[in-house]
Amino acid sequence: MAPKWRELADKLAEQIRGGVYAPGAQLPHIRTLVEAGEGSKSTVHAAYKALEAEGLVTSSRGHGTVVRQQVPLKRLGIARYDKAKWRDSDEVAFIADRVASGRTYRRNEQTQTVSRVEAPPAVSAAHGLPAGAEVYARARLVKEGEQPTHTLTSYYRPEHVEGTRIVDPAPGPAGRGGGFRVLYDAGYEIDHMRERIFARAATPDESRLLQLPPGEPVVELHRTTFTADGMVVEFAIGVHAASRFAWEYDFKVPDSARDKEGS
Repeated sequence: MAPKWRELADKLAEQIRGGVYAPGAQLPHIRTLVEAGEGSKSTVHAAYKALEAEGLVTSSRGHGTVVRQQVPLKRLGIARYDKAKWRDSDEVAFIADRVASGRTYRRNEQTQTVSRVEAPPAVSAAHGLPAGAEVYARARLVKEGEQPTHTLTSYYRPEHVEGTRIVDPAPGPAGRGGGFRVLYDAGYEIDHMRERIFARAATPDESRLLQLPPGEPVVELHRTTFTADGMVVEFAIGVHAASRFAWEYDFKVPDSARDKEGS
């Protein structure tokens, strides 16, 4: 006979898969299940730890035990930056991912803090700034419902964004079209980007902020955004919960040999 905690874990897992507890929903408090006769406190705790180890839920102090999304979000690689989305419409990058994934969103699922700080080494190198130079840091936490998906901090030269909506800390994107539209309106139209991504272990602070299960890695993104003449107008660092995204790229295959022949 399976131990009591295993029976309870299997029962809850079946309810999760059957939709009784939807993605993002909070499971009952341990005390509630104890009072309902599902077992002792240690039994319920062991069942919840088993569900977490199996990737069905996440548990964190202050947030309880929450059902995880089982289908990762599409994280579009190129199409998310289509100018028609942010210049001509109001579909900022994180919203483009939600639309492509067939998932709902609320604009206030992105919150941010804005501060003027001394540029970290990677930021000063990207912007070509001397050590000790100041930049604006626009740090966002993006959630799907109550579950955080990633953080993204964009760094800007003050002379590019001073007095614009980019330095307004109000929740949500920086107005219609977001930060790229603000830069466009200020005369800094983005032209091309360089993205570098790599996986690594999460720090304790990242695990807490993103509500990661034990041992889950993160995917770190470095994005450098250029104007047509090669000026860097944004350098961003993102930290993504690895299991919550499927990175998707659709692009034309290059043929450098043919390009050389035609030149």
